Amino acid sequence: MAAGWIEKVTGSLEQKKQYRAYKARIERLPANYRTAAEALDRYLMYYGSIAAGDTLLSMLDDLADLFEQCAADRTPIREIVGDDPVEFAETFLRNYAGGQWINKERERLTAAIDRAEADEAGAS
Repeated sequence: MAAGWIEKVTGSLEQKKQYRAYKARIERLPANYRTAAEALDRYLMYYGSIAAGDTLLSMLDDLADLFEQCAADRTPIREIVGDDPVEFAETFLRNYAGGQWINKERERLTAAIDRAEADEAGAS
């Protein structure tokens, strides 16, 4: 019972554990891969604005998987992200767009315009 109340206040405890596990995975990467992964993490957090915890964790797990595999294969960083790391990050993020907070605002905008149109038709 207490766990349910705590999670309402602080968020999912399971997701917090998963996030800490992701951070530990990134921390274990060789320095150059860790630096690149942390930079991508930061950019994705700011640019992505993912509000759905499960989507965010899925994205971060996939990012960790990618860098762990590339580190194991000794894939050069530029072969991972290409010449434009911003383009790479934004393309990577598109796979997780369903969890972005902006989707809620898009729905809200569409509904408001639909209501305005209905009001306009009713006034005619």
